[in-house]
Amino acid sequence: MKRRHLAAIVFVGAASVASVVSAKPPPGGQGEQNAQTTEVQILALNDFHGQLRPPDATSSGGRIGATAAGGAEYLASYVRDLRATNPNSLFVSAGDVIGATPLVSAIFHDEPTIEAMNLMGLDYNGVGNHEFDEGAAELTRMQEGGCHPVEGCFGGDGFEGADFEFLAANVTYKDTGETIFPPYAIHEFPGVKVAVVGMTLEGTPNIVTAAATADIDFHDEADSVNALVPLLKRQGIETIIVLLHEGGSTGLPLNETTINSCGTPTGPIVDVVKRFDKEIDLVVTGHTNWALNCANFAGTGIMVTGAASVGRVVTDVDLTINRATKEVAAARINNVIVRRDVTPAADLTALINKYGEIAAPTENRVIGTAPLPLTRAANAAGESSLGDIIADAQLWATSGPSWPTANGAPAVVAFMNAGGIRADIGTGEITYGEAFSVQPFANVLVTMDMTGAQIDALLEQQGQPGVNGVLQISGSLAYDRSLSAPAGSRISNIRIGGVPVVASTTYRVTVNNFLADGGDGFSTFTQGTNRFVGEIDLDAFARYVEFLGTVQPGPQNRITLVP
Repeated sequence: MKRRHLAAIVFVGAASVASVVSAKPPPGGQGEQNAQTTEVQILALNDFHGQLRPPDATSSGGRIGATAAGGAEYLASYVRDLRATNPNSLFVSAGDVIGATPLVSAIFHDEPTIEAMNLMGLDYNGVGNHEFDEGAAELTRMQEGGCHPVEGCFGGDGFEGADFEFLAANVTYKDTGETIFPPYAIHEFPGVKVAVVGMTLEGTPNIVTAAATADIDFHDEADSVNALVPLLKRQGIETIIVLLHEGGSTGLPLNETTINSCGTPTGPIVDVVKRFDKEIDLVVTGHTNWALNCANFAGTGIMVTGAASVGRVVTDVDLTINRATKEVAAARINNVIVRRDVTPAADLTALINKYGEIAAPTENRVIGTAPLPLTRAANAAGESSLGDIIADAQLWATSGPSWPTANGAPAVVAFMNAGGIRADIGTGEITYGEAFSVQPFANVLVTMDMTGAQIDALLEQQGQPGVNGVLQISGSLAYDRSLSAPAGSRISNIRIGGVPVVASTTYRVTVNNFLADGGDGFSTFTQGTNRFVGEIDLDAFARYVEFLGTVQPGPQNRITLVP
């Protein structure tokens, strides 16, 4: 039976008022009911990104170390086997179940991934930033069900929505102040209750399109969860789990020997967890695709876990909870690699095949050939071979003989955000499905006027606080960059078409609409004028690959590092 959330909350400053989302009766007979402790199992993952098929084991995204890992069919088998060891189990996600997904899911607006998680028995998902890629209304449809408002129903049947609960304690509607989803759920086990709180990345508006978050606000993660703690404790709850879509780095390579290490965590999450109320017991994290196992994160006494990404790892947390004090008396955490050495779950195989057959004509269309891998790996200057190609594709699509004069002057330079390049391309034939995996967001290209001074200011923003990554640039642009110079003085010798850029001269620039709205912290783009909105970025990339036929790696020589 589908569970529906019962009530939203109203966010008032740092305080929140909420009601129980769902509570299940405790399992077990009289002996279990009389026990002094309860063994609770939490199975967790994060950043699944609709990776229904096993990711390519020749790329780092399909392995843990040298071990091929991932795939919904194998993940389901692992989860079911682990869940069978304890009747008091929850299966949770720390966000990005959907969004930035392969074509077999994305072409159906990620309905296949929701259905896959229903089959796996996911209980709760703390909403991540990518769940907002298509806006809050579409995310609500993912929860509640119903056919797509424009494209209708897929696969010959309706869409019933998620059987699991979306949780987001720090995301509210601007007009009402109410949370878009319940902030937490209370789950009842024999003799104890466990609260599960969902927490979305506060910086989500910086990394999704402005239109997707125009009607909602994102609040500080620590302030939001801390405001809930007294409310939960008044209900007799002492075991609190937070599904937090934020992460960092352990400083360790990701392999078979490190996935259960804590390392030396760095990044935004350190400050967030340090500000958490110490009543919080466990934080399941995501966002940065890290794997970690910390029993005492940054000296806080809080357990923090991460399960890499795309279903390559599932975290098995075993909590012993004292029924008298309701506190966690003992805990065991183990990150388990989802190896492809088990029998795949037949129901997941059938689901993937069903949607795969519908998508196949589009997905398998060959558009070009790559004699060498085209990758997102950046050189010391921050430039990648695939980033060069994508930026060139965007300039090609908005200039030259094919550019209609009615669309305004042709562009002379193009910029691409590195974080928007979501996959590599291997050697051999390039299919439309592979191109889709590279650029899955359906952003549209925007051409606009920017002055030379604005281009200089834009490039100076790279590396500044709140700005993500190094911009990938078309071959028409070149400049020098110093990593040691003071902020604001790191960029020099900017040339377009080999000619030095003049501060007062206006240049026609192409970007995707995410960057045009100041995405990834590049606020200077918002100053662009005389805008023309063109085709979808993926379409431009696919057309460019077809035009080239054979695609060589980009040269990675457009940014020159200087002292």
